[in-house]
Amino acid sequence: MIMLKSKSLNIINKDGLVYVSFPNMERAGVTAAFTTRLGGMSRGQYASMNMSFTNGDSKESVTKNYEILLSALGLDYKKAVLSHQTHTDNIRIITEEDIGKGIVIKRDYENVDGLITNLKGVTLVTQYADCVPLLFFDPERKVVATSHAGWRGTVKEIGLKTVLKMKEAFGCLPQNIIAAIGPSIDMCCYEVDDPVIDQIKALNYLEQSKVFFPKGSGKYQLNLKEANRQILTYAGIKNENICVSDLCTCCHSEIFHSHRATAGKRGNLAAVIALK
Repeated sequence: MIMLKSKSLNIINKDGLVYVSFPNMERAGVTAAFTTRLGGMSRGQYASMNMSFTNGDSKESVTKNYEILLSALGLDYKKAVLSHQTHTDNIRIITEEDIGKGIVIKRDYENVDGLITNLKGVTLVTQYADCVPLLFFDPERKVVATSHAGWRGTVKEIGLKTVLKMKEAFGCLPQNIIAAIGPSIDMCCYEVDDPVIDQIKALNYLEQSKVFFPKGSGKYQLNLKEANRQILTYAGIKNENICVSDLCTCCHSEIFHSHRATAGKRGNLAAVIALK
């Protein structure tokens, strides 16, 4: 039995496939989800729903995992597009030529931590194992996006830059955008040091007392979800349009792949979003 409860997200169990969805995205009529490690074909440290082709798991198992997940969401895994994450602030506009890249055909791009599209039925996929998933939907312009925000992406303001790119490429207005911040490592489990906090402090518009807590000896507990929430509101997204996960991937490492909890011996989770 899966003992996972959330006050901000919906926990979905479809014949053993367990994933979370976001109430604000559901109300808006867009398909968006975040995986757990349950319901797939992978084995060993990757068990069982691993979404990464590059961490040592078999290609056949990972491909089948995508087919299982996206079929459950009413989507075609052959039309999914996968990021190539290296903690950058690079964001790619996905066109018809990109469909299937990283999943069923070879990628011809690298160092891409954010994806944006206005194509219906094309699933954008970013990957996680403690970092912060950011998902975006503009119901007026019919544009979706997802970006990967570890601490490096956070201090590079990838959330803000995703909003700016949506505005630049498709005319999206920030006040119309609906956003979700998915499960990630929470402040309870995320200790960092001065070099990280110094870069967080450089974002001088953040309300720092809510973002990190000093422990002494140059150590801090960091709340990356809250930092990204504040970055998104700084970008012009209304706070009431942002759904923030209350689930910690490290606390629930039996349910979510967590890099910190397993010292890197794990699979990857995925955030997915697609226009219907």
